[in-house]
Amino acid sequence: MLVELRIKDFALMEDVHLVFDKGLSVFTGETGAGKSMLVDALGLLLGGRASNEFLRHGKDKACVEGIFSNLPLKLTEMLQDEGYPLEDDLLFLYREINDSGRNVCRVQGRTVPLSLYRTFCEGLVDIHDQMEHQSLLQAETQRELLDSFGGEEHLKLLKQVRDAAVNYRNTMSRERELLRSERDREKREEILRYQIEEIDRIAPVSGEEESLEQEKKFLLNAEKIVSLVNEAYDELYAGTKEASDSAFDMIGSATEKMGELSALDPEIEELHKNLEEIYFSLEDYVTKLRSYKDRLDFEPGRLDEIETRLIDLGKLRKYAYTIEAVLERRVEMEEELEEITHLQDEKENIRREKKEALTTYNNLAEELSLNRGIQAERIEKGLADELLDLGLNEARIEIIFSPVTEPSPEGAEQIEFYFSANVGEPPKPLAKVASGGEMARIMLAFKSLLSKVETVDTFVFDEVDSGVGGRTIMKVAEKLEKISENRQVLCITHSAPIAAFADSHFGIDKVVVEDRTQTKVNRLGESERVQEMARMLGGERVALSLAEELWQQAKK
Repeated sequence: MLVELRIKDFALMEDVHLVFDKGLSVFTGETGAGKSMLVDALGLLLGGRASNEFLRHGKDKACVEGIFSNLPLKLTEMLQDEGYPLEDDLLFLYREINDSGRNVCRVQGRTVPLSLYRTFCEGLVDIHDQMEHQSLLQAETQRELLDSFGGEEHLKLLKQVRDAAVNYRNTMSRERELLRSERDREKREEILRYQIEEIDRIAPVSGEEESLEQEKKFLLNAEKIVSLVNEAYDELYAGTKEASDSAFDMIGSATEKMGELSALDPEIEELHKNLEEIYFSLEDYVTKLRSYKDRLDFEPGRLDEIETRLIDLGKLRKYAYTIEAVLERRVEMEEELEEITHLQDEKENIRREKKEALTTYNNLAEELSLNRGIQAERIEKGLADELLDLGLNEARIEIIFSPVTEPSPEGAEQIEFYFSANVGEPPKPLAKVASGGEMARIMLAFKSLLSKVETVDTFVFDEVDSGVGGRTIMKVAEKLEKISENRQVLCITHSAPIAAFADSHFGIDKVVVEDRTQTKVNRLGESERVQEMARMLGGERVALSLAEELWQQAKK
């Protein structure tokens, strides 16, 4: 229940502080005085849309504070679990907006994110305005109203149906994607097999291309290599046509002479040893050169073989730039081919999953449909009684179920409310036959029913009397009073009879203070209430007399 409401610098409301009791509280005032502004402020407090347009001119921020009591047990436990326990069994909410666009939300005096704040506000207040009349014409709203009567277990079942429908649709989507890509996968399989076979046929070896290029270069220069080796060998060891003595022979002769010289002059001994080392080193060098020369054996046709092999290896560059990368790519192709070859297994798995998902959905949807049938009977009977109280003596609501062909997240049927206001007239879709006044009473009848099953303790009605007059307005007033026996009801109204039945009456006025317009909200005393009802009835002396009579009748 809403205990207190404080509004500061919100539109024309500079500082409004209201204290509420149980029962029926009404708000009345001239058109444009700011009655809807009060609903906007309460909506903001409950996590509704914030806008800089709500700021009072010249102010940099606006705030709305509320205190609630008699909270639902589920919300009390949630607050406790999240670390925001009640203080003296009261919940304190604070919402602030400022000209920078920043929102400040506080619960129990502590700042919280807007998303968490909205979670805490769910189920505190049920706000009904004239737009909700129109929403009742929509099939979605009608289905939601029916489901709301089923209680927590019914809503859990509805969630299971939605999850099952989503799972089935996801499985169907996977199957369609698989079938759509099956032809593409078959083509891809052919390509992969061809590419793998080509790589295997050429059978590249890591490092092979570099080795062949080196051998090719060697063979292309074979004649020159042989000539240079022979010339070097002859000059160093075998001798040439120009000189019969080779470098090896001449160094050997010089070494002998240096040996003789060192015998005559010991100072030359070191030079002799140095030259002797050169001689032996040259001997080793010549031995290695001879070995290299003997190994020079050029196989006929080898160059052609290398050229052909390099061409084959070059064909693999379309897969990767290096042989190592080609071999890695082949592994990837094998893996991809392995996945494709399991396509049939995947198709069978998806078919099985789809069948299981459909069975699960059908079982849950069937249970939901049975529950809805029970709720529909309760609603039809309950609304008949409620509408009778509201002066629609012959009116009746029928809830029609139409089966759907495909699994839907909302169940196995479409739900539509049919309405008949007169005897002998068959029910027709509510959206096509109900007048504005009838819609207002039908919605009030629904709210009256909901008040018996919902945990919401506070109902707000914004001009529920719209389109209703005559004797029917007394029925509406009596219905609001009846709802207020078990729930707190806040009602903005232009109707004197509704105001007469209220436990508390607040007057909303626009006044000018220091050249600034303000909206004031004040609790009215008994005489002030009679004067206000007289204004609502026309303002003449006869209206005052009628207002006094209405007041006395309501008190009885």
